[in-house]
Amino acid sequence: MSMIRVEDVYKAFGEIEILRGLSLNIEEGEITTIIGQSGTGKSVFFKHLIGILKPDTGKIWFHDTEVTAADNDTLVEIRKHFGYAFQGAALFDSMNVAENIAFPLREVLGITDKKDAARRVSEMLDWIGLPGIENKRPAELSGGMRKRVGVARALVTKPDVLLFDEPTTGLDPVLGETINDLVVRVNKELELTCVVITHDIQASFRISDKIAFLHEGVVAVEGSPKEVARSTHPLVKKFIENSFNELEV
Repeated sequence: MSMIRVEDVYKAFGEIEILRGLSLNIEEGEITTIIGQSGTGKSVFFKHLIGILKPDTGKIWFHDTEVTAADNDTLVEIRKHFGYAFQGAALFDSMNVAENIAFPLREVLGITDKKDAARRVSEMLDWIGLPGIENKRPAELSGGMRKRVGVARALVTKPDVLLFDEPTTGLDPVLGETINDLVVRVNKELELTCVVITHDIQASFRISDKIAFLHEGVVAVEGSPKEVARSTHPLVKKFIENSFNELEV
């Protein structure tokens, strides 16, 4: 059975329909990448997975628990299984790196022991390759460093699923590859299920077990990178061809 099951989800904001019957299975231990044009509902889809948004119709399951029918207490418990690496890292400017990473330990897990929190923060900074930067402020970090600190903050609670929202946006190609490699490390070394929203089509074909192409609020094509590459869907073909042509140029 899939770890996450999304079944025929619809969501509209006023008269604007965003999700129009989206269905997708996310397998445990895999990297699933969501690609597609802007405005197709990728970020809205993420917010549904953790119950921030509720669909107008349709169901979402995490293991045997229906997220879409969960009460607030159940949602709090479900969210403890998820980490969220935000697009711009979303670090708190008023906090140093250690305080940023420790924030979910206190707010999500209720850990108040400062020595325990400091140990966990240090372990995460070592793992992402940025030891000793606990006292730096976000403004002192490069874009790539901020992204990695954001990932460390998402990982520090030891989730089962890590959601990556446009992890390479704003980075040059070299730094982008570093972050994509970090996604693979999270998946392979920590054995986490990863779900990635990205415009980096080349990377999605390199790192993913499954790719889902969103178009007009539904999954138009899904499958392994090889299966998606062979798709005859005209928009998918054009989207992929344009992405790889840009790389060649």
